[in-house]
Amino acid sequence: MADDAAIETGTPAAGNTPVERGPEPSPEYTEVQSAQFQPLESTPQGGEKDRKLDLLLDLPLPVSIELGRTNLMIRDILELQRGSVVEFEKLASEPVDILINGKKMAEGEVVVIEKHFGIRITNLMDAADRVKNLGK
Repeated sequence: MADDAAIETGTPAAGNTPVERGPEPSPEYTEVQSAQFQPLESTPQGGEKDRKLDLLLDLPLPVSIELGRTNLMIRDILELQRGSVVEFEKLASEPVDILINGKKMAEGEVVVIEKHFGIRITNLMDAADRVKNLGK
């Protein structure tokens, strides 16, 4: 056994043997310095999020209005000609669907302004549903 190692004395616990310890630490001390951090910069609440959202505000998205849908047999499609009428499954009084990027975001009614068609929004999807639909 080395001269600088010591054996712990005393009565060991049942079934245990004495524990050998390493050399005693030297009396040299190391000077410890406090860590220096830069002060945290506080941003106004939502400031970072607003800047990220501003990047998206100028992105164009396709907006389409769905008057209705129907299924036609190939025979019926081949018989279509100028003046043919295609019936939709929706009734004339039902609202049209407003699709943004292919996802339903609102409902509305068709209006005529001078010579142009337009849509008056009558019902918006719940905000949580709109966000959920964007990810699909």
